[in-house]
Amino acid sequence: MGTTTVADVMTAPVLTLAAETPIDEAARAMQEASIKSLVVIDSECSPEGIFTSTDAVQVAADDRSASETTVEQYMTTGVHTTDPNTALGAVAEEMIEGEINHLPVVGEDGNAIGILTTTDLVGHLSIEGNEQTAQVS
Repeated sequence: MGTTTVADVMTAPVLTLAAETPIDEAARAMQEASIKSLVVIDSECSPEGIFTSTDAVQVAADDRSASETTVEQYMTTGVHTTDPNTALGAVAEEMIEGEINHLPVVGEDGNAIGILTTTDLVGHLSIEGNEQTAQVS
């Protein structure tokens, strides 16, 4: 059995948006897609930030207008990215050490092609555990 890679587990395609998107639009997109994060991209489609459900909660806590506040004002910048061919174990270790919950996956051109989240990792472990249980039975 080969090494599991990021590509085997990541969510693709990834939902992206521009930094100037109003918070209410971002929140609506997240709700409709049943996801907890969006990758913020620049004009070249390269990741420049992450906007998460926790960021949306902060907007509410700050009592800001969701239609007049942009994603750029609350997104996390300095985003780490990974390659789809990277071994999953190495990336999981990086996520733990860096306290990263949402990791954009970029292609050779640097464009966002997917996202790896802690939810994806938990889902993978669950499936892997079910497969091992079935083999033992």
